[in-house]
This record gives sequence, C-alpha cells and structure tokens, in this order.
Amino acid sequence: MRTRPADNGFGVVVEGFDPASDAEVAELKRTVYRERIAVLKGQDLDPAAFLRLGRRLGRPESYYEPIYHHPDVPEVFVSSNVPQAGEQIGVPRTGKFWHSDYQFMPDPFDLTLILPQVVPSRNRGTFFIDMSRAYELLDGRLRAAVEGTFARHSVRRYFKIRPGDVYRPISEVLAEIDERTPAVRFPTVVTHPHSGRKLLYISEGFTQAIEDAEGEERPGLLAELLAASGQLDPTCTHPAIHLQTFDVGDLLVWDNRSLVHRALHTATDEPAVSYRVTVYDPPAASDTDGSMELAGAGVA
Repeated sequence: MRTRPADNGFGVVVEGFDPASDAEVAELKRTVYRERIAVLKGQDLDPAAFLRLGRRLGRPESYYEPIYHHPDVPEVFVSSNVPQAGEQIGVPRTGKFWHSDYQFMPDPFDLTLILPQVVPSRNRGTFFIDMSRAYELLDGRLRAAVEGTFARHSVRRYFKIRPGDVYRPISEVLAEIDERTPAVRFPTVVTHPHSGRKLLYISEGFTQAIEDAEGEERPGLLAELLAASGQLDPTCTHPAIHLQTFDVGDLLVWDNRSLVHRALHTATDEPAVSYRVTVYDPPAASDTDGSMELAGAGVA
C-alpha cells in the first residue's frame, strides 16, 4: 500500500491496496479520517467483494428506499442510467445537490465508498467541500452567530419519486416522507468522533433551517453559512470546492461526516453506472474524542 497526495491537493491517492489485509484496511481508515478522502487505484471488485470491503471498514447499511438496491447485493446502492434486460436497476442521476449521506437521519453514516462501473468520457465526477475547513474559515461574526444553534435536516426537497408514486396525490407522498423520515436536529457545529475536529454540519440539499436552543428559526443565517462554505455557487468554481474525477478501477472512500458532496453529471446520454456502500464506524474507546457531539440532537 503506497499513499501520495492527490494532484489537486485534496485527499490522497492509494496504490497497491490489498482489501484482504487487516493492517492495510486499518491504515486506510486512519488515512481517510486524516485526509478526508482516498482514491484507491486498480480495484476490480464485484458487488459481493465490494460489500466485504465495506464490512471490514465498519457496518454497512442498506439504503432505506429499496429502489436503489443492487438486485443481488441489497447493501450496494446503485446509481445508473443503463437498464439491464429492459429493467431499470437503481436510480439515474443521483446526488446532484450538496449533501452528506443520511444527514436527514438520526444516525448519519461515517464512511462512504464509491466504485464506478461505467464512466462517461467527459463531465463526470464528484464535487467535495471540507466542512471542517469551512468552519475554520468563518469570520468572527458568523462563528459567534452559530454558537449554541441547531440545524434542522429533512429529505423533503430531494426525495426521489418512486415508480409506485405516479398518480398519487403529492400530499400523500409528503405525509409518508414525514412519517418515515421525520426531520432531525443536530448542533450546527459538531465535533468529529474520530478526529476531534469541529465542523459545520449543514448542507444545501438537506438543511431546512438554523434554530436556537428553543427551536426559534434564525432567518438568513443558513443562507450566509451555505454561501460562506461555497454551496450556493451555481458554477461550482468557489475556491472551497474540489472536483474529484475517477476512472473504472478507482474506488473512492471518504469521510462522510466531514465532507459534503455533489455529483457532476454529464449533459449527454452517455451510460453512467456506479456502486455505493455506506458504513457506520462507531469510535473505539481509545479514540481521543469519543462520539460525535449530538447533545440535544434527535427528531425535530
């Protein structure tokens, strides 16, 4: 296993990684929490082997909506615009908005793994923003403004309509969303469970509002924070935004707590397929900071 800084200065590139090596899996996990993202080169894994790697990094979780599941390995999430045997497998054009995976759930994921299967010839990749760096760069006024506040998150804005939802009244769909995935509330600034870094825990896709401890909204504060972090830049040229490109054979592993991400989708109809495994990784008792600070968090 050989690690070098990425050419764009964000994260690292890993070559020679052996997914069967306990020592290398442990080192990979430490590297991801330190560097935020690692791109593993030369990884040719079928869905079952991909899931096995996820299990070595933590506890994989199947996505709560079955339409995203791989037909043979349901813990593998499929983003695909390529039908198989005339059937749609997974969901096309996922994630074209800033978010952290499962940020709208009471227990967000720790690690995200992406394994591209079919990559378009151009305009394909994933944008990232480091939200611990975003917190560090807040000016004094905004740091004071977020002190003691909470962010409310919901999947409402970007819930994908399922085939069975066609012709259903939108009020019924929204009521089901609210029942199955009620809004959750976390501190606006949290402490990472593995690194101890403070980070701004908001996203353009899932965060609905910033509130004080009593639940009163702080008008305008969310927009200011999103703009400061780069998430309101429609051109994705903000200096905080990093584009990670990839090829077939690359495997991306990133710190889902620290990073928000947004897919770059090709404007053409070129085939695009990727697999995802998302993992819970509770901190060990020996970790310096214990669990993620979620005092007062929960269903809103």
